[in-house]
Amino acid sequence: MKRIRKAVLPVAGLGTRFLPATKAVPKEMLCVVDRPVVQHVVDEARAAGIEHFIFVTGRNKAVIEDHFDIAYELNRTLEGRNKTKELELLAKDQPQAGQTSFTRQQEPLGLGHAVWCARELVGDEPFAVILPDMLSRGSMEQMIAAYDKHGGNIIAVEEVPEDQTHQYGIVSVGQEFGQTFEITGMVEKPPKGTAPSNYIISGRYILQPEIFDLLSTQERGAGNEIQLTDSMIRLMKDQPFFGMKYEGKTYDTGSKIGFLMANVAYALEREELSADFRRELEALLRQK
Repeated sequence: MKRIRKAVLPVAGLGTRFLPATKAVPKEMLCVVDRPVVQHVVDEARAAGIEHFIFVTGRNKAVIEDHFDIAYELNRTLEGRNKTKELELLAKDQPQAGQTSFTRQQEPLGLGHAVWCARELVGDEPFAVILPDMLSRGSMEQMIAAYDKHGGNIIAVEEVPEDQTHQYGIVSVGQEFGQTFEITGMVEKPPKGTAPSNYIISGRYILQPEIFDLLSTQERGAGNEIQLTDSMIRLMKDQPFFGMKYEGKTYDTGSKIGFLMANVAYALEREELSADFRRELEALLRQK
């Protein structure tokens, strides 16, 4: 069983929910505390053992590529000012040469199409798909542990209240194995009252390379886009899928509330910020 070395990160979205902030700045480069959202996601994946990051980009996303490159002028300025701490921080976050690849999704045709655009870079091996809007630290580590146990295809899932299931992709639950379970079906945004469970697909996947052949012939689905879920349903006829119950909290930074909550949660966890930030936050809430 091949280990998971590569991760595909679809970053071509326009970020319309955050206009005007995302008119010139990619939504993935908006900061949670002092790190861009996409950096948080890469940190999570690197901690889980991912070695190669494949970014599926679009127009006006070159700043993401610049972020993961060496900034020679900045480094020289920091060196001249003896900013050793800042230089060490940049070096720590810098991927090694050849660990990042970038390819273009030339049309906004959906998540399935974005993943398909990475086919030549992934090659014939299982890989991860990480939606950079979703911050869920430790999720990839749990996903890879589930893959090492079961093989096949793994989807990270989380529970939501029954009255919210119509907003998400939902999986059907088969035989359970503690933190994981067999997925027996999937449905994208089922009508209210018809969901087979309250487990939602939460933005982390491990997929076998056969998904690319299916995506290449996938007809457009919801939103007139090529949906990854539709091809996973087809792949499930020949390969097993397992749901991994994520033990942690996911923040959807693609929504304003999720983005704000991520900033609050991550700031409160920072030793050098938490006391002062908590005091200011409590004072602000008392005024309301």
